Amino acid sequence: MISFASLRGPRVPKGARAVVLALPRGVTRLRHRPPPERWALLGLLLLSVVLLAGGEVFGKEWFPTSTQVIPLLGGGLLLRPWAMRRVIVVVALCVVYDVVRLGLATTRPGSIVVLLVTAGVAYEFARGREETGLAGSSGDSFLVELRERLQSQGQLPPLPRPWAGEAVLRPAGEAPFAGDFVVSSLSEDGRTFELALVDVSGKGIEAGTRALLLSGALGGLLGSLRPEEFFPAANRYLDRQAWDEGFATAVHLVLDLVDGSFSVESAGHPPAAHFDAGSGRWALLTAEGFALGLVPDVSYTAQTGRLDPGDALILYTDGLVEIPGRDLAVGIDKLIGEAERLVPRGFTGGAELLVQQVAGASNDDRGLVLLWRTG
Repeated sequence: MISFASLRGPRVPKGARAVVLALPRGVTRLRHRPPPERWALLGLLLLSVVLLAGGEVFGKEWFPTSTQVIPLLGGGLLLRPWAMRRVIVVVALCVVYDVVRLGLATTRPGSIVVLLVTAGVAYEFARGREETGLAGSSGDSFLVELRERLQSQGQLPPLPRPWAGEAVLRPAGEAPFAGDFVVSSLSEDGRTFELALVDVSGKGIEAGTRALLLSGALGGLLGSLRPEEFFPAANRYLDRQAWDEGFATAVHLVLDLVDGSFSVESAGHPPAAHFDAGSGRWALLTAEGFALGLVPDVSYTAQTGRLDPGDALILYTDGLVEIPGRDLAVGIDKLIGEAERLVPRGFTGGAELLVQQVAGASNDDRGLVLLWRTG
């Protein structure tokens, strides 16, 4: 196996990556939506009263005063501070009723202490969620919506025969949010296919929000500008954001689905791999350039080629091939070795297989796009 150390592009700071399995394009997932806050508030207030009544009917051994912790916890998860205060007041009235009716010793002072602590923690949790903009029952819905929008970006549009493609995105540690994403575009006449595989710096929800913003911007640029204008426009956009970790690595592919000609640009990304069915060999494309958002004005040079029947292309993020303490070329070498095993069996399902074989247990985010032309 040859060494690819000499073919590596400019190194840039390593960005965090993450993604998730994509949903089919155009498919909307049915999911449970949380109830409106007023109904959640009414339900929790009613629950508090029901727990009090249950103690009266069935006895305190079945419904002790400490069960009032349930509406407090529910309020901390579902309500805003203004609504949470109402739950605390009702719970306090129920506890006072128990104390007056049964006496302090019977109601167990330790239970009251637990309720006081729970009420304080639940209220602070609700207040903290409001400060982050995720207050109330809509907060979780927002996060789910954000995650699913990132997921839906990852699917490739249906390609006409004899073309086929697969995209696989895996987050580090199965995290729900990350900064890796794919945007793609198929021209109205069905001739030109464009794709960008992007790795945004940062991690977690912070990276996910930036990835959502950037994927929308790049998705609008892709196919709307001339191919040579895409990376410069994306670079200017990131430069204007002035993010603390305001860079991203990316690879941009433009493919003519009629004659098979293609061009690849790289912005600090690992080199794409091209399989030539005529020679039976994989070769790395040496296009290179600065990561997006590092330098205000920068130009990019594309490397061109042609995909003939039986040929294939692999685009990937460095999370797939990079392991701390190991040279990047070693990981690329392993990827090419596994890609050679795909040739006899065919490329269908190969993207998932490559991710599993090359970096299935990686603690980094991984993204890979496999495109091929059938014979």
